[in-house]
Amino acid sequence: MFEYIWLVPLFPLIGFLLTAFNFRRFKGITAGVVASVMVLLPFIYSLILFSQLASGAVSQTIDLFSWISFNQLSIPFSFLVDRLSALMLLIVTGVGFLIHVYSIGYMKEDAGFNRFFAYMNLFVFFMLLLVLGSNYLILFIGWEGVGLSSYLLIGFWFKNQDFNNAAKKAFIMNRIGDLGFLLALFLLVQQFGTLNFAEIFAKSSTIPVGSAAITCITLLLFAGAVGKSAQIPLFTWLPDAMAGPTPVSALIHAATMVTAGIYMIARSNLLFVLSPVTMTVISVIGITTALMAGSIAMLQNDIKKILAYSTVSQLGFMFVALGAGAFTGAMFHLTTHAFFKALLFLAAGSVIHALHGEQDIRKMGGLKEKIPVTFWLFLIGSLAIAGIPPFAGFFSKDMILSGAFHASPVLWLLSVVAALMTAFYMFRLLFVVFWGKPALVENPKHPVHESPKSMTIPMSVLALLSLVGGLVGIPELLGGSDRIGIFLSPVFAASEQMVKHTGEAVSEQTEFWLMSPVFLILVVIFLVYRFYILKPVTEAAEPKRSFLANLVFRKFYVDELYEAVIQKPIASLSTFFHDVVEVKMIDRFVNQTGTFVVWVGRNIRYIQTGNVGAYLFYMVISIILILFFNLFNK
Repeated sequence: MFEYIWLVPLFPLIGFLLTAFNFRRFKGITAGVVASVMVLLPFIYSLILFSQLASGAVSQTIDLFSWISFNQLSIPFSFLVDRLSALMLLIVTGVGFLIHVYSIGYMKEDAGFNRFFAYMNLFVFFMLLLVLGSNYLILFIGWEGVGLSSYLLIGFWFKNQDFNNAAKKAFIMNRIGDLGFLLALFLLVQQFGTLNFAEIFAKSSTIPVGSAAITCITLLLFAGAVGKSAQIPLFTWLPDAMAGPTPVSALIHAATMVTAGIYMIARSNLLFVLSPVTMTVISVIGITTALMAGSIAMLQNDIKKILAYSTVSQLGFMFVALGAGAFTGAMFHLTTHAFFKALLFLAAGSVIHALHGEQDIRKMGGLKEKIPVTFWLFLIGSLAIAGIPPFAGFFSKDMILSGAFHASPVLWLLSVVAALMTAFYMFRLLFVVFWGKPALVENPKHPVHESPKSMTIPMSVLALLSLVGGLVGIPELLGGSDRIGIFLSPVFAASEQMVKHTGEAVSEQTEFWLMSPVFLILVVIFLVYRFYILKPVTEAAEPKRSFLANLVFRKFYVDELYEAVIQKPIASLSTFFHDVVEVKMIDRFVNQTGTFVVWVGRNIRYIQTGNVGAYLFYMVISIILILFFNLFNK
């Protein structure tokens, strides 16, 4: 069965080719149906692979053909089928299929319907290539491919220049991180003589912990992850990427593309545990991003940007787990996050669809009765991301907090603060949008309406997954077993044994206290309810903010800082080179050269008189001069 793994990325590629080059033949929703089927088929195949691996099947590397062979370097085009890639396959194809189905209803009236699904299938193809690659080079091809697809989807409505700018910003900031990834590939070849995972991980066992070469390689790999997964300082592209259609936000910026950095580090776990310095850097960057993005989300008013900063914050959580050596916890939260964050984005799209494009939460309110299905689904997603039991987010966050506590109590405490921020901004969003007095003046010709079943059914499936998805990681204190940890143990067992604190037994009392933040989260939810519902304040008026609150509301002026330090100096330098170097020097030299040639031609043309006598005279003079010079040279 494993030998047909090449069919998994092939189907989305076929879907892209069909929808991209036969767009005139597809009418109505045909393109959406074709694109959805081309993601459903890989999902079915992935389910079979997953069940076989869970039943004890051995991981395999499937060589498709010999690709690069140069001196001692040999890189085959091959796919790795193991438990980590199988889990990622289910997330990409399963969540991807639901979002494709949702998009049929959401994008039905859009003029670029066929083009949209072509880009979506192209993205899924590259994401599957990234996940399945058995070496860093194939992973890098998929890595760059999802960057290209993201650029196309963010700038999908290209007639709006702001959306084009957002797409370019995402593309450029990803390239910054990708440069680090590319340099890491060169160093890997220099250090190990190969880019194949199996060979690199086997050779890494002989390298001492703290090796300078490994530290350099892992820091450069992490730089790539920082760009792709929107961490400090390369996080500002993701909120602006909300310019794309809402299904794009759900697929690319919640469930798949931005988690590529998490997957890459998890896949490279045996390298990263050899560098304590890199692990510390990952934890620091992760918790700083989680706190910074979480605080920004607390004061935003755009429904999609709140969720965007939430995504940045949740990705920071995952990096905290990676830096603490809790690789299973990071992948567990990646999985549950794919469920509830995709649900939240799709539910936000349902709200926007009902309000005919409105995204400012200050202009909403009272939608609980008008779009009840969307409300209940949004509530489930909010409970899940806030970490309320028995929803999926509770169990995955508990695993991350446990790993953070074993690494550092300070890291655990800061992670708890970030979790409380999550509860605040999510329930502020929920209460402002669905409760309270309606702030939107409803148009009788376009009344607020519930989304069609093509949108609500995929959201309902994601809501069910957000409810039961955490059952694979129930703590022993609650009578469960760590099924996901057992499933992923062949991938992470060796590296987690190298992390000193991992696997240390804790008392039931300690484990109970590690779960205690859930009570603080409930308190935060009550305070938000009291502030926005029992004693509501208007969100429509622009409040007077303190210096700190205004600093957070303005997103810490990071974009303005980048503009002042990077964008404007580069623009000024470009203007100087254009006005001085190019126009006054290069252009003037080129123009003067042409002018000189014209002047010479204009004057020399008088020699061509057409008079035979003059030509005979020139010839005689020339012969005399030649004879004279020859005589003189003797």
